Amino acid sequence: MTDNVVHLFKDPLAEEPTAPAPLLTVAPEPDSKPRPVRVFKRTSRAVVGAVRHENTRAAGRAVVRHGSYVLGGTRIVTRRAWDGRTGARYERLLRAAEAAGNYEAAGDWEERLHRFRTERHKRRMDLLLAPEKLVKGAAYGAGGGLGALIAVGVALAIANKDASDVFTPLMALVELIRLLVTLVTILWGPLVAVGPWLALAGVWAVGRHRGAAPQWALPAGARSDDAGAPITPSIVVTALRDLGVAPLRNAIKEMGDAGAAMLGPIRIAGCGVEVDVTLPSGVSTQEVQGRRRKLAENLARHEHEVFITLPAAARTVRLWIADSGALDEPIGPSPLVTDETMTADYTKGKAPWGQDLRGDAATLSLYQRHLLITGLSNQGKTAALRALALWLALDRSVEFRVADLKGAGDWAMFDELATVLIQGPTDEHVIKATQMLEGGVTEMERRLQAPPGTTFPPLILLVDEAQVAFMCPVTDDKKRPYGGSKATSRYFMAARKIHNQGRAVNVTLWQGTQDPTDQNLPKLVREGAHTRASLALGTESQARMALGDKAVDGGAAPNLLRPGLDKGTVVIASDGIKIPAGQASITVRTHYIDTDTATEIAGRAKNLRDGITTLHVVDDSEERDALTDIATAIGDEPKMLTQDVLKRLTTLAPAVYGEWTNGDLKRVLEEAGAEPYKSHGRMVVRSEQVRRALTKRDSEGSASAAE
Repeated sequence: MTDNVVHLFKDPLAEEPTAPAPLLTVAPEPDSKPRPVRVFKRTSRAVVGAVRHENTRAAGRAVVRHGSYVLGGTRIVTRRAWDGRTGARYERLLRAAEAAGNYEAAGDWEERLHRFRTERHKRRMDLLLAPEKLVKGAAYGAGGGLGALIAVGVALAIANKDASDVFTPLMALVELIRLLVTLVTILWGPLVAVGPWLALAGVWAVGRHRGAAPQWALPAGARSDDAGAPITPSIVVTALRDLGVAPLRNAIKEMGDAGAAMLGPIRIAGCGVEVDVTLPSGVSTQEVQGRRRKLAENLARHEHEVFITLPAAARTVRLWIADSGALDEPIGPSPLVTDETMTADYTKGKAPWGQDLRGDAATLSLYQRHLLITGLSNQGKTAALRALALWLALDRSVEFRVADLKGAGDWAMFDELATVLIQGPTDEHVIKATQMLEGGVTEMERRLQAPPGTTFPPLILLVDEAQVAFMCPVTDDKKRPYGGSKATSRYFMAARKIHNQGRAVNVTLWQGTQDPTDQNLPKLVREGAHTRASLALGTESQARMALGDKAVDGGAAPNLLRPGLDKGTVVIASDGIKIPAGQASITVRTHYIDTDTATEIAGRAKNLRDGITTLHVVDDSEERDALTDIATAIGDEPKMLTQDVLKRLTTLAPAVYGEWTNGDLKRVLEEAGAEPYKSHGRMVVRSEQVRRALTKRDSEGSASAAE
């Protein structure tokens, strides 16, 4: 054994070998956890795994499902029996009518309850006399039956010539009774044993038919998807009950199954249904409005598919519930596209803008109404605004002056249709847009000073992306800012002046702006618009800026529209569109007209006119040639009123021609040999004379240069 010993220490000087040293062994590290703990953990993991196994979960769901069928069926059968035997149903309906404030219906249910109790009392009194009547009836029946059997027996005896046959029918009856008793004796035991199971199966079947089990306990293939389910009174009442408003929940519980007494008729309304809900006392309409998302989910709808408005009736909310997915389907094309013969009438007509949520055509009157449309970027604001302008362009009497401060070509089709067209986002374009509005103010003031009874053609001043103008930091040579919202702001003050007095003389301002704030859309300007529309917005405060407090308090919620998904959908507050009674706004899905189609429609509008020369506003700082500018202002018109020439000159270069009078214009024309003359009592300028004067001047200038 010593041969296998490892000697770790040895004295090299020792003669005799030392005693062997003990072997070096490494003891195994003991388990840090006691054995019972390890066993408990392994057992716990095994139990948890078994519980989480799909077979176990399926078995648990089956137990809960069938148990729920039995309990639910028992409850339903018991309640049916109780309702049939007592006046509980009438009492519930009576309480529901009282809770809803419908005292006429309450009186009717009280009368029915009284009639039920009277008839029940009569039935019970009849039961007290039933034994006596039963005994008498049994005696009469037995006597009559025995007599009949004996008569049959006598007939048999005579026929058979056997006197014993007289009692044969009686003995047959006795034998039948004995047989029935035997059958009952045999079957009674099994019936007693099977009866409870049959009753259990019956209540199980009732519970299964009524869907008494929770959805999670059903098999995956049998779980119902309520999305898009038809809206019924019970679904609406259940959705309101589970809304999280305690007084509403308690009131509905007191009403029992008759909570539908709160509801008016469910009416088909376009691609959805509409129902008025009269709220119980103690429940405010604001509490329901503030829970729109939860209400929509309770109705198995998306939030954007449920709209809550306030009709005229007190304590009432009007729910419009769309068919599932209906609002995600596009609407049809604009009548401007499908009807190439369509024309417009500014005074009496209405623009075909789109469809309301009910699927009805939504048309908007533009007559003497300032317009403001706003929304987040890339939601269809320009397309919605342009659709209105394209319709109105089909009225040849309407003049447009357009400033597109985005400059992406969205309004390029108005070249040769608008008398002024500004396109671009720079400060210089803002300056020109401001001067365009100031020219509109000058025209408005001229019209206001005209003799009473004078009629004026409509003038639409349209500024798209107006927030660029309000945010412009540039000042003029007098240190007056073009942007801002102070009394010195040129754009702001021009807009305010037009809002104050323009509509009286058919001068109106349309503005499109995005992402409104107090800085890029001042309060006084937004409140000066008669028609206010908004696409999707980010916050409720922005919705109030866009539409006003009254509309938002009445249920308008553009902030709940889905950015990107609800493009072109606007919430509008205006007296120019038909709004359901009691509402302060309406939601419209506008027709989308793409740029190419818009160009075609604009071409039809140009064909209705004699030809318009669009002024692309130039820099006032350049030295002006008055005669050339007069020729530009007249354009292709054979002749033009001197007043109209002055207007166009003012629009072309406000700083140069803004102060011009008829005398200044006459002086320049007389010097050039193209004097104005009277036509039908009004002074006009002939374009041919102006062009001839320009040609003569240029030829004389060329000859002088040659000399």
